[in-house]
Amino acid sequence: MRLSTDPPARRRLALLTAAAAAALVAGIVLGARGGADEERAPARARASRTALDAVDRLTLRQQVGQLTISTFPDRRVPAYIRRRLAARETAGVILFARNAETPGDWRRLTGSLQRAAGGTALVMVDQEGGDVRTVAWAGPEAPQAAQGGPASVRSAAAAAARRLRGVGVNVDLAPVADVPAGAAPAIGSRAFAGAAREVAASTRASVAGLRSGRVAATAKHFPGLGRAAGNTDDASVVVDGSLGVDLVPFRAAVAAGVPLVMLSHALYPAIDPERIASQSPRVATGLLRRRLGFDGVVVTDSIEAQAVLDRGGVAEAAERSIAAGADLILTTGSATWNQVQPRLLARARRSSAFRLRVRRSAARVLALKDRLGLRIR
Repeated sequence: MRLSTDPPARRRLALLTAAAAAALVAGIVLGARGGADEERAPARARASRTALDAVDRLTLRQQVGQLTISTFPDRRVPAYIRRRLAARETAGVILFARNAETPGDWRRLTGSLQRAAGGTALVMVDQEGGDVRTVAWAGPEAPQAAQGGPASVRSAAAAAARRLRGVGVNVDLAPVADVPAGAAPAIGSRAFAGAAREVAASTRASVAGLRSGRVAATAKHFPGLGRAAGNTDDASVVVDGSLGVDLVPFRAAVAAGVPLVMLSHALYPAIDPERIASQSPRVATGLLRRRLGFDGVVVTDSIEAQAVLDRGGVAEAAERSIAAGADLILTTGSATWNQVQPRLLARARRSSAFRLRVRRSAARVLALKDRLGLRIR
């Protein structure tokens, strides 16, 4: 997702119209299968006992709600967002520069969100550095490519996290863990400079820095967009060839305990020639969960991306992503939740396997919230 400016909401709407926390404490295995298209889940997929108890106190509608992230275009929290948060029918929100400006604006906005949610809301921004900063006055000031070595990266991430958490933000959709390669990679300066090992070291440092400021990091865009010549926001993208080098920073992020990993919307024929990464059980479950051993929250890139819309509507895409092994659907258009939530709920009501997927993912999301000091009961 490219968020140096607010997403083109009107264009998105027009197109639409035509537990991280698994590493918290010892828990129990959450089940073996999740849907017709999902591969066997890893035995290490765990959530805290507190989260498992909490998820079973939620209705099915509320469990499905924990699989969605909402957004809105205003500087005040709209009534429909308040109702959604109060009813626990969304896990939280992603905010953009359009939503707030000064530190006071941000504190008032996030305070209003948490009051509506009863202190349960994930509040996300995209704060990579440089031009890609939702909160303009918070760091890192330099783009990832110019943030220096691991020590400098960690320091910049920690400083940014303190400012973000100070105004109520608890999740950063960063760092970019892609390894830049090729003549003109679309990821450009958004990625850390250097070869795979250097990118891995900087990724670990960023995760640690954000954690020190009590902000959850998100390694993206799995399994790697560093060689892509295009942006999935704007068009379908194919990343050919082996992904050995691309996975190095993601392995490092998982080893460092990164709470979230974001799935890309590109197609990786070497892994799955038919399904884009965000809809592929081979990527989300087989590669990320089983091979890399990631136990945290898997979030999609913006579900309104053109690479997604080229393959169908957002509701269908969300259902495919959850069935494949994603835990959170990221929406960046204010009307999208109205399509996604009913589709996921309907599938959960008619499919016991999908209900298990929903419960497992909702527990991971609740475990993430618990880790961040949010209420989950």
